[in-house]
Formats: sequence, C-alpha cells, structure tokens
Amino acid sequence: MRHRFVALVGLVCVVALVLSTGCVSKGAFRKNLEGTESRIDSAEDAIESNQRKLKDLEDSTGARAQEVDKKLADTDRQASSALNTAQQATRTADQAAKGKLLWEAVLNDDRVKFGWNENALSDDAVSVLEDLVRKIKGYGKAVYVEIQGHTDSSGSNGYNQELGARRAMVVHRYLNEKGGIPLHAMNTISYGEADPIADNSSKGGRAQNRRVVVRVLE
Repeated sequence: MRHRFVALVGLVCVVALVLSTGCVSKGAFRKNLEGTESRIDSAEDAIESNQRKLKDLEDSTGARAQEVDKKLADTDRQASSALNTAQQATRTADQAAKGKLLWEAVLNDDRVKFGWNENALSDDAVSVLEDLVRKIKGYGKAVYVEIQGHTDSSGSNGYNQELGARRAMVVHRYLNEKGGIPLHAMNTISYGEADPIADNSSKGGRAQNRRVVVRVLE
C-alpha cells in the first residue's frame, strides 16, 4: 500500500513537471511569433516607403524630362524664326537690288505712337499710309513695297519676332484693303529687336525702335 502511494505521488510529480515544461515552451513560442510578426510588419513598411520614394523619383525625373523637352522646343522655334528672318531678308535684299528706292515712311512713336506690345494703327499712322498710297497711285508705274516690323529689346527674342511680324502685317493689310495695293507687290519681314536705330537702355530709344518701315521701290 505504501509503495502504491509513493508511485502515485511520483506520477503526479512527473505529470506536473511535463505540464509545467509545456507551458513554458508555449509562452516562448508566442513571444517568438510576436517578434516575427513585428519584423514582417517593419519590412512591409520599409517596402512601401521605398516604393513611394521610387514613384516620387520617377515623377520628378519625368517632370525634368518634360522641362528639357520644352526648352529644346523653344530653342527650335527661335532657330526656325531666325532662319525665316534671314531668308526673308535675303529675298528683300535681292528685290531691293533690282530697283531704286522711291519713298520711305517710318511709323514709330515719334509720329504714330506704337506703344509697348501694341500693333494697332493710330490715326496718325493711317494719315501717313494714305499719303504713301496717293504717291504710289500717282506714280503710274509698278512698284514693290517692302514692310519691315521692328521692336525694342523688351521681352524674348522669339516674342519680339512675332510682335514685329504683327506690326508689319497690320500695315500690309491696310495697304491692301484700304489702299488697293496688290498683295503680290508687297512683302513683309520682321526683324524683331535685331536692327535697333537707338539705344534700348533709354525710354526714348526704345520708343524709336518700336517701328514699322515702309519702303517703296521701283
């Protein structure tokens, strides 16, 4: 009887020991599992952060590429405008070499008030052009009319080329529609800011440079 009691007590101790050992292992496992999950979460956060940085870099690179493309396009337009001006100047020089200068009228701020960034004709400008039309029609021979658009140096070269062309075309249109000068007898050319007749550093000089020159050649 006493041996059975001792054996029973020993069995209880063994079971308690096993259970105790099992509980410790399970706690350690849970702790390790939680640490692993934490490391996984940290890795996922790092991956997401890197992906965002990569996307930001791609967006920034794309924006810079677009800016470079725009600058190249602007340069191409300016080069094309300069080439067109040179070609027109060559044609004008060739035409001028074939005949003599009959009359020249200069429309600038001294006479007609070509304001900054303006291309409309004032009453004074119209008066000058009407007088020129009377001379042409009274001459009795075919003439060639060269219309030059000029600007001051304010603004970009490309913009001034366009502004000079607009000013010349206003005169061209008036001489054709109001003066009856045939289109084939006229040519327009924009020099932009490239051919100043006064110092652009002064207000008065800039006013003189904003002009349209009309040359009538035989």
